[in-house]
Amino acid sequence: MQTKSRLLGLAFASADALIELAGDGTVAFSAGAGPDAGTPLASWQGSRLDAILGAASRAEVHGVLADLAPGVRSPAVSILLPCADGRVRRATLRAFRLPNLAPATSCALTWEGEPFLLDLPETPPLSTPAQFLDRARNALETGDPAQPLDLAFVDVPGLADAPSPASERVEATLQAASLEGRSAARLTAERFALLRNDPTTDLSALLTAAAAAEGVAIQPRVAQVSLGPGAAPVNALRALRFTIESCLRDGGVIDPERAFGDHLKQTLREADRFSEMVRSREFELHWQPIVDLATGAVHHFEGLARFSAGGGPAPLIRMAEDLGLVEAFDLAVAEKAVGRLRRPGGGTLAVAVNVSALSLASDAYVDGLLRMTQIDPTLRRRLMVEVTETAALADLEAADRRLSRLRAAGIRVCIDDFGAGAASFDWLGSLKVDMVKIDGAFVKRLETDPRASTLIAHLAALCASLKIDVVAEMIETEETAAMLRDLGVRFGQGWHFGRAEVEPVLRRQEPRIRRVGAVEAWG
Repeated sequence: MQTKSRLLGLAFASADALIELAGDGTVAFSAGAGPDAGTPLASWQGSRLDAILGAASRAEVHGVLADLAPGVRSPAVSILLPCADGRVRRATLRAFRLPNLAPATSCALTWEGEPFLLDLPETPPLSTPAQFLDRARNALETGDPAQPLDLAFVDVPGLADAPSPASERVEATLQAASLEGRSAARLTAERFALLRNDPTTDLSALLTAAAAAEGVAIQPRVAQVSLGPGAAPVNALRALRFTIESCLRDGGVIDPERAFGDHLKQTLREADRFSEMVRSREFELHWQPIVDLATGAVHHFEGLARFSAGGGPAPLIRMAEDLGLVEAFDLAVAEKAVGRLRRPGGGTLAVAVNVSALSLASDAYVDGLLRMTQIDPTLRRRLMVEVTETAALADLEAADRRLSRLRAAGIRVCIDDFGAGAASFDWLGSLKVDMVKIDGAFVKRLETDPRASTLIAHLAALCASLKIDVVAEMIETEETAAMLRDLGVRFGQGWHFGRAEVEPVLRRQEPRIRRVGAVEAWG
């Protein structure tokens, strides 16, 4: 009989299972009987020790292994190991480190009793989505970059209608299975998210067993996405936030893997693609005229981004804002607009470009715009920035200082989509601007809703008293244009005056009065 076989026989005479841990804590070898019929010991090979142990046993085992000297056998350690069906089994672990094999460690496991359903300890309440994102940020920024970190999304159909004991046990199981026992969150009544560092444990089986203990049958669906090791914390966190908010905004779907896991991966891919489009300038500006409603003359043009990949720009720009990519894009848009002003024949052209409120959170955008126009400062008098209200301005005072630098240099400032967000009047009261653009939703209701007419009339009067020009967008008929003119609105934009074109078009299809086609310079 071979010596190795004799040694294994001797080992198994006093143990039910043997494992060997490599120096990095992964299982390099395993043999013997698993904790239950559904967990073959061979499946442990390549897994980290933490993925095998129950959460309550990890700290003690790590302490024993850290103090283990070569040639010395550890004291017996009582541990709990999860089974495939959601139960646990108690075991005794003894470790030994052969001097000639260090840092590899041999461990013998002896099963104690039969698998049983663990009474869950008191667990913290589930987090809100906002708290969960904070927890994820902390885990990504301060965790061991070499350790796996997974994000699990769990859908439990019917849980909202289950008796309280069953739902409470399922929620407690989710929390206990999460990172450090406090990294699970409720997204909706039946959808949850949690951070994990033991992705090999069958979370679906754990939840099924927890509900079964209360006499309730469930069929949880689990989608898991790896955030590490090696994940870039900022990109992963931003993609995570965007995914959760998108799924909550869209109501999610039944299949969590599509709603969450695939969505998260797709978001990361789209973020990379968007960044590359910005770097390579794979987009164009199309130019839509803004006209004087009294004279019909073109006053200036708005540069609207169009992407070669197709589709409307709004979803991409919203994603760019959520992922912190919009500042580079806003500067690239300004660069294209300034380039168009410099082209031959553009001496009387005046243009406006959009800038996200997020790009005003630092000096970088303003510095960049002033830098790209410093060679020919006269360009600034033909340039306007429209601050979009798709994102909140956290510091209105600081934003006003930055916008004032642009105005002092000759660049005009407009508040875009006024009325679309809850902070519109805060902006108007805090930011010194030259123009306000009324959100098209009000304009489209003008002919049918008297309240829209009243609101626009009061806004026009208010802006006139503040010496601020008003633009109305989404004008599609001459009747709407006439109503706006009578309400005191000076400028208009919309398909009635022309769609966005590759080149600025100075002539309307049906010129109304003599000055159509003239461009009124501001300055």
